[in-house]
Order: sequence, then structure tokens, then C-alpha cells
Amino acid sequence: MVTATVRTGTALGAVLLSLLGAPANAVPREATPAAVTAGALPQPDLTGLLTVLRTAQRQGAPGAMARIDDQGTVRLAAVGLADRATGRALADTDRFRVGSITKTFSAVVLLQLADAGRLNLDAPVNRYLPDLLPDDRITVRHVLSHRSGLYDYTNDMFAESVPGFEAVRTKVFTYRQLVARSLQHPRTNEPGAAYSYSNTNFVVAGLLIEKLTGHSVGTEYQNRIITPLNLRDTFYVHPGTLIPGRHAHGYLTPDEDGAPLIDATEQTVSWAQSAGAIISSTRDLNTFYSALLRGRLTSARRLTEMEQWVPVDGTQGYGLGLRRRDLSCGVSVYGHTGAVQGYYSYAFTSKDGRRSLTALATTSNNGDVLNTMLGTLESAFCGKRERTGSAGGREVSVERHEDIAPGIARY
Repeated sequence: MVTATVRTGTALGAVLLSLLGAPANAVPREATPAAVTAGALPQPDLTGLLTVLRTAQRQGAPGAMARIDDQGTVRLAAVGLADRATGRALADTDRFRVGSITKTFSAVVLLQLADAGRLNLDAPVNRYLPDLLPDDRITVRHVLSHRSGLYDYTNDMFAESVPGFEAVRTKVFTYRQLVARSLQHPRTNEPGAAYSYSNTNFVVAGLLIEKLTGHSVGTEYQNRIITPLNLRDTFYVHPGTLIPGRHAHGYLTPDEDGAPLIDATEQTVSWAQSAGAIISSTRDLNTFYSALLRGRLTSARRLTEMEQWVPVDGTQGYGLGLRRRDLSCGVSVYGHTGAVQGYYSYAFTSKDGRRSLTALATTSNNGDVLNTMLGTLESAFCGKRERTGSAGGREVSVERHEDIAPGIARY
């Protein structure tokens, strides 16, 4: 059955939806006073949120969950399992691999260095990392906005999902080895000419962080973001393979229909590092993006630069390590998606940072689940609406590729 309880310790209480084992037609209910909405945002559609999570579960995700933080009110929903081997239920406290959400952390560190006068965003990358790249026209800004033209090496690495993953699961790469893989291919466009998503860009970002600070990216994440924001569930353990503490297992979907899921939880994620190796939780990611959009992590000038959008498609823009999504109700939200073997995640916040959503499905390489989970944003920020594929003539946005191997069409 569905239960709702009020959690103490928050300004307006918390709504907890214990949805495991709930009937398919169960309707969650509010158990708190009416929440103060974020600006003009409608109340979240909790029934719609539950429907999205259950749909992802039917489509092949062993578990799915979401958390909405809204000016002191917390709403939680979870369905399915955190661990198929033990049968343990998925819960909001479970940590998970966040994939490319890591890119925003890396961008924030570099923007803080720009604030300190230690980095010029419009300087060539080769000024700081001599001879790394074959073109002196590629700037730091190009890298952070995916406009460098550098080929994404993951397209080759993961052309076949399971064999590619097993080949690198325990490997430890240097940043320069990953860049070298990219440079074996022609560039996708001239520097600055167009958006072309590439993990290579944020491997270069990691190299810049370590060169400019003399510290590992993990140390810089810890000192500049994790400790100041008291992110209790956020870690960078590379090259370790384990997720500390209670966590959700992630399951990779093989390319062959009907093949069993692969437990991909334990891995170095060395193939991604500063492009995708952070571990976190729904609570911490909501805290992070809310703090970022409220101006707590960079100067106002740098935040404005983060929000200078390069068109991605009709419903998306990309700034500096930050995505903008335009929802069917006309609301825009800001954050990033994450894909790493076994995990899909969405972490976005409102323009003022007052309402944030993080959602997770514990599978990957499953295009149906990836697109379904996008619906958590609609439920969290648009409220109850008729959804027939468009609203007011505007098409509802969809995910067209994963952050892993974006050049490989799998569905």
C-alpha cells in the first residue's frame, strides 16, 4: 500500500511515498501543509511522478526514484530494488554513480579558478597544457561548451555495450591516454563552430584543473564544493571500484534483446574521471544545483557565462557544463543528465534554485527508460497537465542519445 509520513527536521515537513509493493493504481497523497511554490511554478504532480517511475520499472529498470526539494518541503518516491541479488528495496538514501553530472562539478572548479584570475576562459587550452591539442584555436570556453570539435573517444570504446564495458571495468587510464584516443580521429567541427557533445572535452577540463591547482580533481571537488555545501553522500573515489556506504546497484542492459542485465556497480570509471566518475545522492545533487543557481559557488559574472546557451535542439541549450531544458509548460530548468553503466540520472533546478529534482533509474543502454525518466521533470516542474506529446504547439523534449558514446545510435 502507499503510505505518507511527515519527516521532522525540515521547515515545512517532508512527504515520503513508500511505493514499493503499492498497487498499480495507487495514488500518493500529501501529508504536509501546502508548500510554498518556487515562483510561479505549479505544485508537483506526485501521481504523475509515480507513474513515470513505474513505467521505467516496467521497461527494464530494476529500480527508479526521485526527490523534489521545494523551499523546505521534500517529496520522495521510489519503486523497485536497489539490489537484485538481495532483494533490498531502493531508497532515497542510496548513493549512486552520477555519470555526466560530474561535468558541472568540473566546470564549477574551473569557473572558480577564472574568478580567482588563474584562468582565462577565452585562452587556448594549449596555453596551460602546451601541445596537448592539435589546434591552438581551441579555447577553454570551447571545451566547457562542447564546441571544441574533439571526437568523443567513448564512441569507439563502447560501440558494443557489454564487451566495451568489461574491457575497461577495472582499467586505470591517464587523462592523456584518453585524449590520445580522441586524437586518433578527425575533429567533428572547427573550434567554436557548433555544439557536439564529447566526453573528451571534460577529460581536458580535468587536466586543466590538476595543472592549475597542483591537486587531484577529487581534492578540488572536496575543497571547493563538497565540504562547503556539506554534501555527505558525494565522493570521488577514482581509481577505487566501490561505492562507499549504502548504495544502489546499477545494471547495464546488453545490446542483445533478452540477454540478462549486467551488474555494473563495481568499476573504476577511469574511462570518464572528470567527465563522469562522481558518486552522490538525490539529496546532495539537489543541494548542489540549488546552490549553483543561487550564486553560492561562483560569482554572478561566471554564472551568467555558464548560462550563455549554445543551441542543442529545439528544447535544449548547453552552457558551460550546464544544460537548459525547456519543458512543455514553458518552464526552463537547469542542470545536467548523467549516464554511466547501470545508471541514468536527471538533476535539474528552477532558475531561482528554489525547486530541484533529482531522478534515477538503475539501468542504462535502454532508450525507453532514458526517455521515460525525462517525464520526471514534467511532473516536478509543470504539475498536472494533459500530455499528448505536445502542449500549446510545443513538442515535449526527448533524449536523443546517451552521455556515453553519443555518436552511437542504439534506439
